[in-house]
Amino acid sequence: MPRPIFAEIHPNAVRHNLELAKRRAAGARIWAVVKADAYGHGIERIYPGLETADGIGLLDLNEAVRVRELGWAKPILLLEGIFTAEDVQIADRYRLTVAVHCDEQLALLSSHKPARPIDIYLKMNTGMNRLGFTPEAFRAAWERARECTNIGEITLMNHFANADEGEVDWQMDRFDAATAGMPGQRCLANSAAVLWHPKTHRDWVRSGIVLYGASPTGMAKHIADVPLQASMTLRSELIGIQTLQEGETVGYGRTFTAPHTMRIGVVACGYADGYPRHAPTGTPVAVDGVTTRLVGRISMDMLTVDLTPVPAARVGSSVELWGDQIRIDDVASSAGTIGYELMCGLARRVPVGIV
Repeated sequence: MPRPIFAEIHPNAVRHNLELAKRRAAGARIWAVVKADAYGHGIERIYPGLETADGIGLLDLNEAVRVRELGWAKPILLLEGIFTAEDVQIADRYRLTVAVHCDEQLALLSSHKPARPIDIYLKMNTGMNRLGFTPEAFRAAWERARECTNIGEITLMNHFANADEGEVDWQMDRFDAATAGMPGQRCLANSAAVLWHPKTHRDWVRSGIVLYGASPTGMAKHIADVPLQASMTLRSELIGIQTLQEGETVGYGRTFTAPHTMRIGVVACGYADGYPRHAPTGTPVAVDGVTTRLVGRISMDMLTVDLTPVPAARVGSSVELWGDQIRIDDVASSAGTIGYELMCGLARRVPVGIV
C-alpha cells in the first residue's frame, strides 16, 4: 500500500470560481489562465471546469497544443509570446493568439509568413518593468504591427504591478494616454483587478490565482468575503503518535519543547511532498476535522502536530494539510511564501485524483 498521502483536484471548484470571476467582471470576456500546468493542478484535470471561459491563457507552446488537442476551440493566448521561427508555425497551425512585447517578436512575425494572419496582444510596460514596450515606444510598435500583413487583430495589453495593494491608477493613466485614439480591444485586469478594481475591466480580463481559490495578495483574510472554493486539497493521515513529557522535544534541531505532557501526531507528509520546509510551529493543520497546529521542524517525509485539541485522534486519523478547511494561503503565509508556490510545488510522488 502506498503512503497515505494524496492530493485531490476539484474541477467543480474551478468552475465555481470562474463563474464568480465572470460575475465580478460582467461585460468583459475572460481569459482563464492555466500557466505552469494550471498552477500545478494539471491542465487535463481542471479542464472540465473551464468550459465557460472565453479563452485560455498560458505560457508554454506544448501546453497550448495540449489544450487544443483536448478539444478547446476558443482562443488560446501565449502570454509571453513566441521565441523562434518554429514557434510562428506552431502558433499558425494551432490558431494561437500571441503576446508581443519586444521588437524581436515583431520581427519574427514579419519575416515568417503564416498561412493566416496571427492575432496578437501588444503589451505595454507601464511600470512593471518586466516585459513590454514603454509608453513612449508603444505607438511606433503598434504602427509596425498594423502594417504587418502577417498580423491580424491587435489587442492592447498591460500588466499591473500592485493591483493587490490597491494601486492601479498610475499604470492605467500611462496606458490610456499612450493608447489614446488607437483602435482595438483592451486587456488590463489580472486576478486582483478582477476582484477589486472594476474600472480596469475593459474588453478582456485575465483570471489566474482566483480560479484556484487562493488570494492574489497571498493572504486568506483578503478574500474572506469572496466565496472562492479550494481547487486542491492535500490530505494525509497520522502514522504515529508520541506522548511527550514536559521539557521533552520533538524533531530535528529540537525546535519545539513540550510545555506540559502532550500527545504529538506524526503525519505522512514532508518537504519532499511539496510541503514548505520552513513552515514554523503554529502553522494550521486539521486532524479529524479539528484545526490544530504544526509543531517542530518539517522533515523530508514527515511532520508533527499537536493533538491536544483532538484527544480522540489515533493512528489512521485523517489530516488536511490544505484545502477548504485549512486555506493554502494561511499555510503559505505562515511559511513566508504564497499559495501560488505551494500549488506549483506539489511533488510528483504525491498521488493525485480528481474529486
